[in-house]
Amino acid sequence: MRYRVLTLNVQNDVGDPRRFRLINEELRRLSPDLVALQEVCYPAGSNDQLAELLEGTGLTHRTHQRDVLPDLPELFRHDGTAIATRHPHRVAEVLEHRGTGVRGDPHWWTLAVTVDLGPVGEVLAITPTTPWQLDHEYARERQALDIAALDARHRTALPTVLAGDFNATPDSASIRFLSGHQSLDGTSVHFHDAWTTRGEGPGHTWTTANPLAREEIATLIGQSPHHRRLDYIFVGSRHAHPDTQATIDTVDLVGVNPPLSDHYGLVADLTLL
Repeated sequence: MRYRVLTLNVQNDVGDPRRFRLINEELRRLSPDLVALQEVCYPAGSNDQLAELLEGTGLTHRTHQRDVLPDLPELFRHDGTAIATRHPHRVAEVLEHRGTGVRGDPHWWTLAVTVDLGPVGEVLAITPTTPWQLDHEYARERQALDIAALDARHRTALPTVLAGDFNATPDSASIRFLSGHQSLDGTSVHFHDAWTTRGEGPGHTWTTANPLAREEIATLIGQSPHHRRLDYIFVGSRHAHPDTQATIDTVDLVGVNPPLSDHYGLVADLTLL
């Protein structure tokens, strides 16, 4: 079965609102089966950015802030993460990450859903919300460990898919852990990084080459030019799923020309066996 996965940080409602229509057009053109969106604004008055982004795509969505944790303070409900799927899904779990010991640590969540693919089986899809600060890798490491434990609790026969803005470069401990290149706290896992497996070039998703990212990079990093790969699609390995597999066939950047957000997204085609 061919299964298309897309992830995009949409940069909430910053900038020209016409780009939401362009994102919608790209989603319609690419016709993904699973979409992970980050920094999505939820309904505020008559403005429903999420509905505008998904209009006419045939995708149904779930958000952790509004759909699963409705009693959150408004501060945490303005924007966040959404998963949208072409097939029926149900929430498997929402993790709230606390107690990382990092100064100024806010509340961050990981959303996991189980997608029913009919006779093919079920697939677990996980998308995290991670701190962006350069000196918060410890928090991202703790979240990576939590994600690994979540996968172990809800893993299905088909390989798990992780997708989102991880706010960490490939050489960071959290990404090296998920990719199987190092252990954390005596634990090790392995997911295939789609870009490492099938991508061409550096795959930078947050870069001063993107005019929509330059101002934010200047503010947060203060260096130019600057390029980072922060957005990922990971697929569970054969070791964790001995009876099935997901072959990564292609992976490409999304929203480059014209740029749709301060992040470029990723789209990957998988074959589920």
